[in-house]
Amino acid sequence: MKEELLKHVYQHSLLTPNDLNNILEFHRKVEFEKGEFILERGQVANRYLIIQSGLMRSYIYDFNGNDVTTDFFIEKEIVIEVSSLFQRKPSKEYIQAISDCSCYQIDFNDFQELFHSIENFREWGRAWLSQSLFHFKKRSISIISESAKYRYLTLLKERPQVVSRVPLKHIASYLGVTDTSLSRIRKSIKL
Repeated sequence: MKEELLKHVYQHSLLTPNDLNNILEFHRKVEFEKGEFILERGQVANRYLIIQSGLMRSYIYDFNGNDVTTDFFIEKEIVIEVSSLFQRKPSKEYIQAISDCSCYQIDFNDFQELFHSIENFREWGRAWLSQSLFHFKKRSISIISESAKYRYLTLLKERPQVVSRVPLKHIASYLGVTDTSLSRIRKSIKL
């Protein structure tokens, strides 16, 4: 199971079977209970995770003290606070398990060792980072230029497993609307 999951995450045409085996050796299994924090504001991220089962979210508190979801993480996805991990700065976000989670973890120092010893791992990392940057840019433009209904329909189409498993209050904050507005949106598009 570990091998299949990690090979899925680390898919890259340049990574050889030997590269993948070396990468897999640095991951260890960790478990989190529902509600447990993986990272809190002010901490420096020293690892990233790959979810085998479960669901997590990242969030911040806005200037009014409201909890605002910034992202969701599901099976076969990397859970990471990029700026904290790579720039070695205290996180501005929280990452919390929404359900019990089973993950594979790689520590920052191990990641650095792989990054500097396996050239093709660097290529995978650049590709992953580019894809993540695209995702976040697309989301920031969407928040500004698209209606909440359209954003909800896009989330439903692109990540239906999030919509079916995440509490509505977290989906509403991710979309930038109130719970009541999300309820109205959902009623207006009864499927």
